[in-house]
Amino acid sequence: MKTKKIISIITSLALVISSSALLTSCGSDAESDNTLIVLNYGKYIESDVLKRFQKETGITVKYEEYESVEDMYAKYKAGSINYDVICTSDYMIETLRSEGELVPIDYDSLPNYKNIDPAIIEASSSFDPQHNYSVPYFYGTVGILYNQNMVDEETVSSWNSLWDPEYKNQIVMINSQRDAFMVPLKMMGYDINTTDKSQLDAAYNKLCDEKQFVYAYLMDETYECMVSEDAAMAVCYSGEAAMGMEYNENLAYTVPKEGGNLWIDSWFVPRTCKHYDAAMKWIDFMCEEEAATENFEYVWYATPNLKVAQYQDEETLADETVFPSKDTLERCDIYKAYDKDTLDYTTLLWKKLKAY
Repeated sequence: MKTKKIISIITSLALVISSSALLTSCGSDAESDNTLIVLNYGKYIESDVLKRFQKETGITVKYEEYESVEDMYAKYKAGSINYDVICTSDYMIETLRSEGELVPIDYDSLPNYKNIDPAIIEASSSFDPQHNYSVPYFYGTVGILYNQNMVDEETVSSWNSLWDPEYKNQIVMINSQRDAFMVPLKMMGYDINTTDKSQLDAAYNKLCDEKQFVYAYLMDETYECMVSEDAAMAVCYSGEAAMGMEYNENLAYTVPKEGGNLWIDSWFVPRTCKHYDAAMKWIDFMCEEEAATENFEYVWYATPNLKVAQYQDEETLADETVFPSKDTLERCDIYKAYDKDTLDYTTLLWKKLKAY
């Protein structure tokens, strides 16, 4: 598994470089009938899966990556590229749906959709009520990845550990606006979807207090930082934690007792789509057992694909980092889309925090 991941990461980097070159010439070339423009999170697909899709369908994929949900939104709204299919998180899909930016999916053209766990589809109703626009890709939690030689399990049982002076300059905070605010909101017992400005201010003040202890604000680099033991603990996504734990046996992951976020990342078709049939082929391919297995073994996040899950060993299925337990999920909430006023307000607070 480790060797495969190392090879995958190297090939993924090559893929990103070649994809960036392709996207610089999107213009008329992007209008080819055999072209598909995909936008996805970084490190979120096994490169061999993408290559096999192109070989089997004859469709040329122009593939671009982004780091955060807000980054994706900015790229899409810039309007410089007509994306055909995008993968992003729950609350952003809800936002784009409310803005009329989503195109209904033709589920009849997705024979592999039957592989997707009905429970995860049902959970998606929080952002796609009628299940018209999205197909789940991965899901997981936000919690704390920690080094057991530096931090004991009891310490990280609460989000309070991120404000412990003992770990000054040893804490990695997640470089994501919504996820960062979730932490103090949960710690203080507030709804992670609150629009109450006094509660958001309280969360902002907590994050300002924490900043003196923060080593760095990271996203994709988190597991590398933890593997090299540059920090004692990090707020991160469960899949990021699983990858780190594979390379360093001293690492462990937990969702603190106050609870966290349950996220669901899904594929959707935006209004800018010019190649709808190709987009349907792409989404169906991502639901295929072989492709989903390869992606799962590369990304190492919980897969909603039942065909993949049923062949995992008991140890993997019992791993909280990979497949969160019912108890953990009951302590986690799915993000809801903010109204414009709240989004603008939290964005302002986030910018102030980063400049603080």
